[in-house]
Amino acid sequence: MKEEYKPFVEELIELAIKEDIGDGDHSSLACIPGGARGRMKLLVKQEGVLAGVEVAEMILRRLDPQVRFERKIEDGTPVRPGDVAFYVEGREQSLLQAERILLNVMQRMSGVATQTARYVKRLEGLRCRVLDTRKTTPGMRVLDKMAVKLGGGENHRMGLFDMVLLKDNHIDFAGGVYEAIVRTREYLKKAHREHLKIEVEVRTLEDIDEVFRAGGADRIMLDNFTPELTRRAVEKIGGRCEIESSGGITFDTLREYAECGVDFISVGALTHQIKSLDLSLKAC
Repeated sequence: MKEEYKPFVEELIELAIKEDIGDGDHSSLACIPGGARGRMKLLVKQEGVLAGVEVAEMILRRLDPQVRFERKIEDGTPVRPGDVAFYVEGREQSLLQAERILLNVMQRMSGVATQTARYVKRLEGLRCRVLDTRKTTPGMRVLDKMAVKLGGGENHRMGLFDMVLLKDNHIDFAGGVYEAIVRTREYLKKAHREHLKIEVEVRTLEDIDEVFRAGGADRIMLDNFTPELTRRAVEKIGGRCEIESSGGITFDTLREYAECGVDFISVGALTHQIKSLDLSLKAC
């Protein structure tokens, strides 16, 4: 896990504990002695790509600092039903408190990683890479982004702060592609943010001319282009900057777009159209 991610993950864990445990896990408090210790295992029940083991350990250690955690499978590993991801030993009350929180995290992250791996495999042999988007569950973006990487994909920007992306609405409000880029360069210079990369969304081949008339960009996003228009756009850009395809691209058409010569394809479905992987935490 990247160091800059940890504060976000720790904050999310605190929120999850507050949300789920509240003033106490009264089910466990009622029938489990406070000093009782037990052992559990994380059982895989569905084929996919495992993700979230590192976060699960953080959750367990937050609730029981003395927990013994034995990792058997690393994040990003393909798994099958019957595989055991980890064993954990600690206070039984703490294990039960952590159970649903860590399962919710791991099942979603593994679902994202599994979906991403499927898209990455679709592009096998090509240089084009799959990107995620900001279409994530609010508050859980860091976990979604981590899961995409574990599935073999690449992260786009984390948020609005770490890259400039001039999309259709920015361009329409600014008065056009040229005006949006010129104003952006002026702003970045004045704000001492010239290190931020600029990506510009284009909707027509003529928009590409406007991008370079305004001084160019680090990346051009081809929005809702057909494969034929994508090929023409790639030829027109001629290697002057990175190229990303986005909008209306499905799993079935993914490879066709990649074969047009684009560098990236961004896919919102990596994080907002996923099926959680079936996992279970069982006493052993």
